[in-house]
Amino acid sequence: MDHDEMLKETYRLAQDNNRMLRSMRRNAFWGGLFRLAMYAALLLVPVWFYFTYMAPVVEQMMQTVQQIQGTGAQAQAQFTGFQEAWREFQEKFKTSP
Repeated sequence: MDHDEMLKETYRLAQDNNRMLRSMRRNAFWGGLFRLAMYAALLLVPVWFYFTYMAPVVEQMMQTVQQIQGTGAQAQAQFTGFQEAWREFQEKFKTSP
């Protein structure tokens, strides 16, 4: 193999190597960009879903729980009032001759 052929082969191999390296860098860039988009989607989609669909349901559920607690407090107050009235009723019959 003479010197010119060896230089031409070296030049061809260098060009092929350069083409492969550029392709690898381009693929790494697009792969990283795609990976970043996937991680962003995995983090943001649940947050978006909660605020779009779940937040009104959770808010309505919390209002219902507060109403139930308020009704429970009213029932407790009424029951306490009923107990006091029953004690007063019993006291009237105990004190009368």
